[in-house]
Amino acid sequence: MSDEESTSTVIVAGAANLAIAVAKLLAGLVSGSAAMLSEAAHSFGDTINQVFLMTSLRRSRKPPDDEHPFGYGMERYFWSLLAAVGIFVLGAGFSAYQGISALTTSGEQGDTTWAFVVLGVSFVFEGSSFVKALVQLRREAGQASAMADHLRHEADPALRAVVFEDGVALVGLLLAAGGLALDSVNGGRTWDGVASLAIAALLVTVAYGLGRQNQQYLIGKAASPRLRQQIGDLIRETPGVDAVLELLTMRLAPDQVLVAARVDLADDLTPEQIEHAADDIDDLVRQRFPEVRHVFLDPTPDKADDPARH
Repeated sequence: MSDEESTSTVIVAGAANLAIAVAKLLAGLVSGSAAMLSEAAHSFGDTINQVFLMTSLRRSRKPPDDEHPFGYGMERYFWSLLAAVGIFVLGAGFSAYQGISALTTSGEQGDTTWAFVVLGVSFVFEGSSFVKALVQLRREAGQASAMADHLRHEADPALRAVVFEDGVALVGLLLAAGGLALDSVNGGRTWDGVASLAIAALLVTVAYGLGRQNQQYLIGKAASPRLRQQIGDLIRETPGVDAVLELLTMRLAPDQVLVAARVDLADDLTPEQIEHAADDIDDLVRQRFPEVRHVFLDPTPDKADDPARH
């Protein structure tokens, strides 16, 4: 997982969002479209979120110290959580206001020509940013079938935010275009207001999903089930290990995992051999899974096999 690639993805998304936000705002003011103004707020919110994500990438690179011995990797989840709140407050809140306003006040739309032009150009820019994020996601996941699982469990929170933000932006653009088109045919602003409310609902859903994911990591979420299974299998196959009694993991950052395991070692091992076995397990796990930064082993007899307990 490349910090440089994540930074590049965030910068591209931020630049596209800022340019699109200004264009949407101007088109919304000219046409009087609530959906266009909602989309402008959405894009301005996304631009601010890119600042949060850039901050998370920079601060998470700080080396470990006495007060934070496992490093600052969780900074990414904290700032990504703030970005999710930003989507909710700036994007969804303003979109809902514009939608309600359009439905409760009478009036006709202005000239929508530039609105449709801006929507088309915005779709191209948002689509380009979305494709770049998907390319990075595909590269990190290794294969197309694993992309959804990687996005849910292991993806960089900055990349995850860009994927969801750009995906929602594309859907929002289609909703705004649909509302404008229907009102251009039927007159009034009803469908424009409905489109704005639909955009608000979409943003609320995405904001909740992103916020929930980052919250899970901040309170100590485990590594993905696939990675846990692979680590457990590797430890069991190590010479001198009879069983893995308990395996605990915690993701400290997108590219950092902590592993703690209670293992039942062979009864005939000497203290020196136990030390060597522990070192072998540590080396094997780190070599096979570079994202594992810390391995803590607790040699523990399997009480189920203790004759004295029967």
